[in-house]
Amino acid sequence: MSNTHLSKRTVAALLAAATVGSMAGFAPAATASAPSSSPTVADSRQGNPYTEERNKRVAVHVLRQLFEEGNLKVADQYIRADYIQHNPMAPDGREAIKNFIRDWTAQFPDHVYNVKRVLAQGDLVMVHSNPVFQPGTRGSSVVDIFRFDKKGMIAEHWDVVQEVPETTVNGNDMFGTVSQPRTNQPGPRWMTPFSRKVATAYFDTLLIDKNPDAVRYLTPEYYQHNPTTPNGSAGLREQFTNFFQQFPNLIVERKRVIAEGDLVAVHAHYRLSPEDRGQAVVDIFRVGKHGKILEHWDSVQDVPETALNENTMF
Repeated sequence: MSNTHLSKRTVAALLAAATVGSMAGFAPAATASAPSSSPTVADSRQGNPYTEERNKRVAVHVLRQLFEEGNLKVADQYIRADYIQHNPMAPDGREAIKNFIRDWTAQFPDHVYNVKRVLAQGDLVMVHSNPVFQPGTRGSSVVDIFRFDKKGMIAEHWDVVQEVPETTVNGNDMFGTVSQPRTNQPGPRWMTPFSRKVATAYFDTLLIDKNPDAVRYLTPEYYQHNPTTPNGSAGLREQFTNFFQQFPNLIVERKRVIAEGDLVAVHAHYRLSPEDRGQAVVDIFRVGKHGKILEHWDSVQDVPETALNENTMF
């Protein structure tokens, strides 16, 4: 096994211990015939709560109808014809989605899309799910991110897919909630700006500034759902100090943030070096009213060498 492969495993496990992961690349070029690419993080912060709730319902409805029922009519109803796709396994466009679903449901007729948590901010919706393709299997941890246009149509899609392992070192599954209150629903909306500020400060301080003092944002318990990482924040400062010395060329790019209530999702790209394709990661943080991060979920996917679209995973 190559040293690079071992290093990537180290990166994913260690970064997950405190927070996030990420994958980068270039931004997709907009064309005259396609909707513009995703707005910046700042642009997506403001939104109408009623529209955001509607978009959440639509995103879940579309996923379940397509993957569980094979209902292609929802694609015509809710997805733009010039839909921008960032999943490397699918081309752009609504017709490509319909063709994909025809093949998928024929291969996996009993597919169940178990939705675990849903967040919305501005024109973005994040859906964290446990799709199970075949009965009796563990399925995958999937984070879908949708961008809605002003007419309420889905214009763009990103996702990160990771297989669910048989066991975890922390005793937690990849989806449940351990901290109190034990709910997968986001907290009250008044917490959104506060939670977003805490989570992004932690992320940027640790992974962009490479400052191990960022662990001050974590509670001692820090419940972990990354399957390779134990619970707790004890010892992380020393671990990260050693890690950044070992990998001085680590590059982490934060691509988009979606916050609602006490939950914050960070979609990012990290690489061991400028030449590394790296990994696409979505980290989800739960922030307590005391300003500390209580809990963490994530999905991690290697960026492939080739894709069926030209948009990158970011």
